[in-house]
Amino acid sequence: MATAFSPAGLARGDFQLDDPLKDRRIVVAMSGGVDSSVVAALAARSGAEVIGVTLQLYDHGAKAKRVGACCAGQDIRDARAVADRLGFAHHVYDHESRFRDTVIDQFADEYLSGRTPIPCVRCNMGVKFTDLFRLAKDLGADCLATGHYVRRVMGPAGAELHRAVDPARDQSYFLFATTQDQLDFLRFPLGGLEKSVVREIARDLGLGVAGKPDSQDICFVPDGDYATLVRKLRPEADDQGDIVHVDGTVLGAHKGLIHYTVGQRRGIEIGGQAEPLYVVRLDAEAKQVVVGPRRALAVSGARLGEGNWLADVEGREVLAKVRSMARPVAARVTGDRLIFAAPEYGVAPGQAAVIYDAADESRVLGGCWIEATFAPE
Repeated sequence: MATAFSPAGLARGDFQLDDPLKDRRIVVAMSGGVDSSVVAALAARSGAEVIGVTLQLYDHGAKAKRVGACCAGQDIRDARAVADRLGFAHHVYDHESRFRDTVIDQFADEYLSGRTPIPCVRCNMGVKFTDLFRLAKDLGADCLATGHYVRRVMGPAGAELHRAVDPARDQSYFLFATTQDQLDFLRFPLGGLEKSVVREIARDLGLGVAGKPDSQDICFVPDGDYATLVRKLRPEADDQGDIVHVDGTVLGAHKGLIHYTVGQRRGIEIGGQAEPLYVVRLDAEAKQVVVGPRRALAVSGARLGEGNWLADVEGREVLAKVRSMARPVAARVTGDRLIFAAPEYGVAPGQAAVIYDAADESRVLGGCWIEATFAPE
C-alpha cells in the first residue's frame, strides 16, 4: 500500500523555504542511514538544487562493516549511492582528527574524571552542526537539512525548537545546544513524521537503505564496550580504589571508575546489605565509588554550566529532563542553579539538563551541562 504523502508538499511545509523552490539550494547532511536519505530524496523531489554532504568522522577499520554505525565505511558508500541515484552532487569531508580531539578524547576524559558523558551532544555541538553549518554556508545553501527527529516551529519571536511528533524517536534532548543562529538556518523535515512512515517513504522512493537498521549505541564504539576504548586512550582508567558506603564504611574494591555511573545498581558486587546498593557518586580524586540505598540518590537540584538558551528561563515554570530516557519533571532555573519541585533520582554530573516550557511541553528552551548536584535538606 502506497504512503499518502506529497514530496513537494513536505518540502514546502517542512523545509520552510519560499517559492519558487527551483531557485533554492538545500544542503543535506547525509550519514548514510534511512533518515537523512529520505530527507535528501524529499529535497530532490521538491525541485530545489540539492547537495549532499557527509563527514567522515573516524577510521574505517573494524567499524567499516558494522551495522548500525554512521559516518564511516559502508555508510559513506550508502550516502553516495543515494545521491547518485537521485542525481545530485555529494561531497565527503574528512573531519576525523577534529572528531577525535573534540568528541572521542573528551569522552575518555569525562569517564576518567568520574562524570557520565554524552558524546552525541558534543558531536552535534561541534562537527555535526558547527562544521556542517559553515560548509553549507560556503556552498551557498538556503538551509542545511538533517534527518534528526525534532521540529523547527516559527513562533512570535522567530524559529523555535520543539520535540518530534514521534515520542519514541524524539532527539530534542541531544540537540539542546543548537544555537538560535543555527536554528534559523537548519531544517528538520522528519520531525512531524513517525519512523514507520519514513521507512515507507524510503521504500516508495526505491531507496536502497529503506531497510537499513538504525544507528545504535555510540558510533565510535564498535561493540558497545566503552571501558575498553577508554582504557586504550587513558591506561590509568583501570586504577582500582575503594567502594565506600555513604556512611563512610569501606565495603570492598572496585575495578576502575570507568565501569560505574551514578544510579547504577548491577555490577557493584557487594552482598550482605539490608537494602540494594546504588552508585551515588564517583570521587575521581579519591578514586572512590560511593554507594548507598536508593534514597541516597535523591537530589534537590544541580549546579549548571556551559548553557545554551533559546528563550529566557529565569523565573519561568519549566520542565527539566536530566537523562535522555527520563521523563521531564517540574523545576525552576535560578542563575546557575536548577531546582527540582520534588527530589529527583540518578542525576549525574556530565549529563545534560534540558529545559522545556511548562506551558508548551514540546518547546525546548535550552539547556546546560550538569556540573554538580545538591542533596535534599
